[in-house]
Amino acid sequence: MSKDKNRSNCPISCSLELWGDKWSLIIIRDLMFAKQCTYGDFLKSEEKISTNILAARLKTLEQHMVIEKLEHPNSKSKVLYKLTKKGIELLPILVEINLWGEKYYADIPDRTKALLKDVKKDKKSFIRRTIKKLDID
Repeated sequence: MSKDKNRSNCPISCSLELWGDKWSLIIIRDLMFAKQCTYGDFLKSEEKISTNILAARLKTLEQHMVIEKLEHPNSKSKVLYKLTKKGIELLPILVEINLWGEKYYADIPDRTKALLKDVKKDKKSFIRRTIKKLDID
């Protein structure tokens, strides 16, 4: 975002302007752990994002180069969304949000528990491995 559109020059405030809403982080989460998704994949998320919000968040994340659009190999009418390097670098933040959420919320899905078990064994190694997987084109 340009400085004149930010509420302040605080790095936290500036970052939250881009990805601080629920839906942007859900989109980033889905791309982080699925590697790439179609528009329809996002709509199938258990959080039930509406189409107008999804379209707006995808556009914003793409404009700020957090995600990119790719041609779908099997369909000309679909596109794939993928995290850019800038988006991949949000992984440590998502890991910490997951760990915090696990600590304070009891009903965590089994797939998330398994992921967090791996994180807790060696957080740095988990982050390195995941970034390497995401960064491979």
